[in-house]
Amino acid sequence: MAATERAVALAAITGAHGVRGEVRLRLFAESLASLRRHRTFGAGGRMLELEALREGARGPIAKFRGIGSRSAAEALAGLELVVPRSALPDLAAGEVYWCDLEGRAVVTSDGRAAGRVVAVANYGASDLLEIERPDGRRVLVPFTAEAVPEVADPLVIDPVWVDAV
Repeated sequence: MAATERAVALAAITGAHGVRGEVRLRLFAESLASLRRHRTFGAGGRMLELEALREGARGPIAKFRGIGSRSAAEALAGLELVVPRSALPDLAAGEVYWCDLEGRAVVTSDGRAAGRVVAVANYGASDLLEIERPDGRRVLVPFTAEAVPEVADPLVIDPVWVDAV
């Protein structure tokens, strides 16, 4: 990965699975297929080559080349699996990667500067944009067509979300 290219996390290693070096994953990508299309991942300053990937009873399980024991797998816990942004597939019209929203300027539909997207999250109900306002305060805005009528650069949001804080 080029030093200037943005790394995008597709999963995180949550711990070891079994005694043969497999690891449990927390998936950030859309599906196992999204992860499977990549063969190598950056992880804590090293490259890991994917040997196998399957769905386990409690989530995805992966096996990486050269990781052959439980202790080696445990040493990977907490690392994110990243790929260069350029390795992600093109999107259909109207779709956007979360990583492309972070850092984007935000304006209200009536033209006022509303801040900048500092994070995107989903806590179970819906996707949320965390926007840092010009005064430094932060507000969570649902990433819905009603709250964010234009996914452009800058993002356009309904003024009610900025004025409510």
